[in-house]
Amino acid sequence: MPAPTLLTSPILHTPHAFTTRHSGVSRGIFSSLNFGNPSDLPREQRDPPTNIRANFDLVLQSLNCTGREIVEVHQVHGPDSHTVRRGQASHLTAHDTKADALITDDPSRLLVIRVADCAPVLLSSHDGRIVAAAHAGWRGVIAGVIPNTIRAMQSLGANRISAAIGPCISGDHFEVGPEVAAEFERVFGAGTPTIRARPRARPTADLKLAIRLQLESAGVTAFDSLPHCTFLDQNLFSHRRDRGKTGRMIGIIGPAA
Repeated sequence: MPAPTLLTSPILHTPHAFTTRHSGVSRGIFSSLNFGNPSDLPREQRDPPTNIRANFDLVLQSLNCTGREIVEVHQVHGPDSHTVRRGQASHLTAHDTKADALITDDPSRLLVIRVADCAPVLLSSHDGRIVAAAHAGWRGVIAGVIPNTIRAMQSLGANRISAAIGPCISGDHFEVGPEVAAEFERVFGAGTPTIRARPRARPTADLKLAIRLQLESAGVTAFDSLPHCTFLDQNLFSHRRDRGKTGRMIGIIGPAA
């Protein structure tokens, strides 16, 4: 089987990737490098865990990180982050912690968040010793998951943080209702360019721009934004385009060894 098709950023100098949907083992609506199931999909229609595990193995091999522990969270579209330190258990219970960002300084681990239109954001300190992965949909952006993640990194000693924003739904195709537009204006100010008004159509929200503004506000000046739009690009999973019947991509990152 060919190596997975992975996207990376030149400003992150640690093992990392944003996945596409190619060169995995999954089939049907999940074809082929899939990492998750829609929550409302009946069990018999879901992608088996064995497929997802095999897809993870392919990515770890490509990153030369076979043997590292994968750490995930139970994503809830909120502001909270979860820090995993050396010598500590990944979670306090048998279940994944409810959060939307992960931070670690442990080079034996890899942090993973899952997306299918929301933005995956990968961050690293300048020396690659401290890294983070954030799941940033519009609710998470409004709630402050990005600044919270940066503060958690800084509490571990991270400085000169770099960030890469992975594929997500673009500002041209993310239609929102007036209540969502009002939330962006509340957080980013009246007339914010993160919301685009359109005559005779619903407004659109620009997630990537909103995240860039929050990165800049938190003092992160080294950032990269991949150009891919999940809604337009058939090489990527999109919850909105595929009306919920689709798989999940991941953003994955680990500290430099």
